[in-house]
Amino acid sequence: MKKQRRRRHLGRKAPPVLAALDLGTNNCRLLIASPGREGSFRIIDSFSRIVKLGEGVAHSGQLSEAAMDRTIAALKVCAQRIERHGARFVRAVATEACRAASNAGVLVERAAKEAGITLSVISAAEEARLAALGCAPLIGAHYEGALVFDIGGGSTETIWLGRDHGKPLIIHFDSVPLGVMTLSEGAAMAGTPMDYQTMRRDMRNRFEAVKRDMDLKGGFFDTTRHHLLGTSGTVTTLAGVALKLQRYLRSRVDASWHDCNAIQGVVEELAAMDRPARAAQGCVGNERADLIVPGCAIFSAIHDVWPCARLRVADRGLREGILRELMAEARR
Repeated sequence: MKKQRRRRHLGRKAPPVLAALDLGTNNCRLLIASPGREGSFRIIDSFSRIVKLGEGVAHSGQLSEAAMDRTIAALKVCAQRIERHGARFVRAVATEACRAASNAGVLVERAAKEAGITLSVISAAEEARLAALGCAPLIGAHYEGALVFDIGGGSTETIWLGRDHGKPLIIHFDSVPLGVMTLSEGAAMAGTPMDYQTMRRDMRNRFEAVKRDMDLKGGFFDTTRHHLLGTSGTVTTLAGVALKLQRYLRSRVDASWHDCNAIQGVVEELAAMDRPARAAQGCVGNERADLIVPGCAIFSAIHDVWPCARLRVADRGLREGILRELMAEARR
């Protein structure tokens, strides 16, 4: 019997290894996984590094040499991990910083030549679709759908995600080409402080235009039958602070539910702090101490325009959406 079990075990194929790389305006993030049961996947390895690829793009329209050098260094680490784990299905995408930069092709060429990474610059629509696919399992069972929002470094995507016979359906999406880095840089270029209320008003005006378009094309968004579903460093950080975590724990944050008014209270507290006080927060730290303020302004503006009572937080998104599509490709 033992020999038979051993032969059956040896006859099984090892599950394919999948790798999803998301190169954003601020971060380079990699997720390596293998398919699990019932459409799930098992995380094998992950990597994240702040590269500030979009630094200065809003002013110059180009990726700087220093930013590209930082990014290539991170991509080389990603390539080493992909090779180490033998990933056969790989997709690497770049988002808003590369969409906005006239010399993004230089980075794409360098990524292929120096790191062996085939990088594709995706549209805002594709970014939204993948983020929604990654977050879709977190739509609350008792809701019609959710407003998914992804606060990035260079853009903010809003996706009205509903259901069609139990499957996720994108009813409407929009992308505002402002994120935590571009808001911060805009204030610096104007020679004004990063005033939370000013940024909140500016973003609220932009999201009100998005909502008018949403109402026109998608119909009435009922805030009592939908919830907010946030993905990005801003919202996961806010959740960590709300949960009073001394250090960030994905297992506590991902899929957690929050009262939106309680999160707004956290926002107001962080916005009122000086930089050292924000940096002292365990889930904020020195690297996010500046960018959390524009992130707070964007979250507040979203809640102003779509005042849902509940927020679900996703420490998942675009990379998980890529992994789901790679799993389907592997099955074929």
